[in-house]
Amino acid sequence: MEGFKLTQGDAHMDKTAIKNYAIWARTKLIEDIKYKASLLGITEKGIADALPQSTTQEQYFDIGTREPYAIRGVQIAQRQSLAEAIKKKAQESDYLTAYNSIIEEVAYTWFNRFIAVRFMEVNDYLPCKIRVLSAVDGRQEPDIVQNPFDAKLDYTSAEEELISQHQMNNEGDKLFNMLFVKVCNDLSKVLPQLFEAEQDYTELLLNISYTDQDGLIYKLVHDIPEDNFDVNAVDEEGKPVGQVEIIGWLYQYYNTEPKNETFALLKKNVKITKERIPSATQLFTPDWIVRYMLENSLGRLVISGQLVVDSGQSLVDGEEERIAKEKELAERFGWKYYLPEAKQDADVREQLNQLTTNNYSPETIKVIDPCMGSGHILVYAFDVLMQIYTQMGYTDKDAVLSILENNLYGLDIDKRAFQLAYFAVLMKARQYHKFILKKQPQCHIYAIAESNGINMKHLAYFGAQLDELAKPVALNQMQELIATLHDAKEYGSIISVADYDWDLLHQFAAEFDISGEMNLFDSFGIEATQQRLQELVAVGEVLAQKYEVVVTNPPYMGSSGMGAKLSAYVKQNYPDTKSDMSTVMMEKTLAMCSENGFMAMINIPVWMFLSSYEKLRNNILRQNSYVNMLHFGRGVFGSDFGTTSFVIGKKHINNYLASYRRLFEKQGAVDSIDVKEKWFFEGKGKYDAKQENFAKIPGAPVVYWASSKILKAFMDNEKIALFAPPKQGTTTGYNDMFLRLWFEVQKKSQKWFKCLKGGAYRKWYGNHDYYIDWEENGKRIKGLGRATIRNSDRLFCEGISWSRVTIGASSFRYMPRGYFFESASGVCFPEKSNIQFTLGLLNSKVISAFAQMLNPTATLQSGDLGKIPVVFQECEKISKIVDENISLSKSDWDAFETSWDFKKHPLI
Repeated sequence: MEGFKLTQGDAHMDKTAIKNYAIWARTKLIEDIKYKASLLGITEKGIADALPQSTTQEQYFDIGTREPYAIRGVQIAQRQSLAEAIKKKAQESDYLTAYNSIIEEVAYTWFNRFIAVRFMEVNDYLPCKIRVLSAVDGRQEPDIVQNPFDAKLDYTSAEEELISQHQMNNEGDKLFNMLFVKVCNDLSKVLPQLFEAEQDYTELLLNISYTDQDGLIYKLVHDIPEDNFDVNAVDEEGKPVGQVEIIGWLYQYYNTEPKNETFALLKKNVKITKERIPSATQLFTPDWIVRYMLENSLGRLVISGQLVVDSGQSLVDGEEERIAKEKELAERFGWKYYLPEAKQDADVREQLNQLTTNNYSPETIKVIDPCMGSGHILVYAFDVLMQIYTQMGYTDKDAVLSILENNLYGLDIDKRAFQLAYFAVLMKARQYHKFILKKQPQCHIYAIAESNGINMKHLAYFGAQLDELAKPVALNQMQELIATLHDAKEYGSIISVADYDWDLLHQFAAEFDISGEMNLFDSFGIEATQQRLQELVAVGEVLAQKYEVVVTNPPYMGSSGMGAKLSAYVKQNYPDTKSDMSTVMMEKTLAMCSENGFMAMINIPVWMFLSSYEKLRNNILRQNSYVNMLHFGRGVFGSDFGTTSFVIGKKHINNYLASYRRLFEKQGAVDSIDVKEKWFFEGKGKYDAKQENFAKIPGAPVVYWASSKILKAFMDNEKIALFAPPKQGTTTGYNDMFLRLWFEVQKKSQKWFKCLKGGAYRKWYGNHDYYIDWEENGKRIKGLGRATIRNSDRLFCEGISWSRVTIGASSFRYMPRGYFFESASGVCFPEKSNIQFTLGLLNSKVISAFAQMLNPTATLQSGDLGKIPVVFQECEKISKIVDENISLSKSDWDAFETSWDFKKHPLI
């Protein structure tokens, strides 16, 4: 497309305005829709009957005013449809939940449509060829209201008469409502998945105004800069201001309050329901990280093949020459975030040569985002694919059609996200192909469909055109698919689908025959069944097939937040990754890759280090190959728990040297995403590592920065667990009941015992903040049944303690005899003669470095500490230094306790 520029980020997008509008708009929409529903006798308390004076042509509802509210004609059927939708939904839960769910669905449906129309009018993409929400010259009255007959819309004579009537009566908002619905119905011809053709109850609940300055339309037009929607807008430096990505930011911010509500419920131990999963688990991926993932997966696939084409041999001779050629090709495509391969050994290069082929065409490359959200990754994948196609001589029109029909695939559990992803991808296609919307191309982007409630009796009447041999095969496979996709919205893309005969299933669902003995009652709803079967086949096929490139930002949900069904499903099907949905998706996405494909992902880094993911790491070491990684630390999603983005090859390459970037300076520091991008271009934190080295460290953590000396230390020396076994403390189950701060307790109590419970960074001695009720050997704690008593044989023994949770470096402290230790505090127990040496060693920079390798998260587990290699020896000098530090730290702590004013605090 001549003159088209790829977007270079979202630095000029007014995120504050976008966020404020999206959060406010959701609340406003829900309020307005609830009010409109109440006029129809539908409230959170129930569904009222129409008043007795109602007829089949006109219905009346009591709204507490002198005159009842009236609806007529098609509105009666729409109201009935709304009532039936709520009642059907209530069968799955209860009336109030169903009512709120339907109201929410109507709200996001109109929100999506407002955003879509705004985006299209700003970019002159609307088929009606006139602005609908605004005016070109900035007037408050939209162009379509000012000149409705200039719009390229097929008005009926009745509609023309109604338009004239509204104009004569100066009923601007009524005219605006009517015309907006007309435009939406017209858009159903080109965007059927976002604008449904049927006049359903969503229209009945719509009530918008362009004159109300506190209304949805006015604020959308005036609060968010128009440039943010304009894909061709640039600032003074020529950098793009508007992008398709605004759709994704609006979607994320729209979900802000539902997400907050979900996490508030989690604190009350209320699990995440399938309706709340989307808003609770999705985060919008920063633009440049999307580019990194796609350029190093999809781009790498193409560059590897292009190296063969350009060189005329198996691969470019010489590693230096190959790296230079890779860089040249990446620059030719404009891929700024592409990382060339490190210099490989000869045997590794030979393995890579065997995998690389020049016999590929762009039509054969399948790319999927199985957790697509609003489609951000798919949108940039479209750009990359366009570059590949045009580089190979395709016209823009041919490339666009092929990308939609052959290359891009997307799935999401959330219907609203699907609608926006579908829209975003087609808007990206429209940038390259002016008439693409009229062609109605096949688009492989779907909301996960579940089979719950399908009328199984209807299946006997499908496959009407199939022969006697094929039909029973199709029927059997369809029944299996329906069983597989039961409760699919609970599980999403982690469902495994068998590789059925998809052409056969498409044929089976295409036609039904009810001309035989089927009675009218049995045939009721068979058209709806057909639509659902076609959706199930489409989704099932996408889940079953393999992909050359799988790229995603997975859902983030720990096992503690999962509902019963989801928890049971992941435990059964993903036992190695069950602790979080983000790691379950790692396992799933690797399974979705073709034999020589690539998986790219952004994720939290817990899987790199925690013992609960050791099996996952070992599986990757055996079966796959790390290609490269950006280890971000904290700050990508604000003050998060850390993030990493990486590319993994499906095929295992022995001794492959992968590239890593450590884009943070200090563990726990929060650096902005812009700073991390700057460091990326500066080449900060470069490391090359062979994944075979990870296995040399207990638990196989992804310690790409470990030197050869460190690896040797792990292999050659015994571990702390042998000399000073670390132990975890007791969990009481009721800390508020059984723990007290030191100044609250009588010193000579027979009930309260000194207790260590973590605490702030402090070396050598101290953090003796708590006492625990351990009367009669913990009789009360044990009696309530929620406690986990650990290592009771070590209670009140001499040892070395540390705080298990700490943002910065760990610190270790001498623990005298007579102390209980709670689960927030770990304690190791060296022999008495080794206590000083062990404490000095643990507080050294060497041990801190080892600990960061084994688990650079905020928690240092007992098991991690036990894996650290040490050489124990007696050293009087070290023991003396440690004793002096303990003495000084103890004096400080004793002084702190002595200075406390007990008169201000009652004792227990």
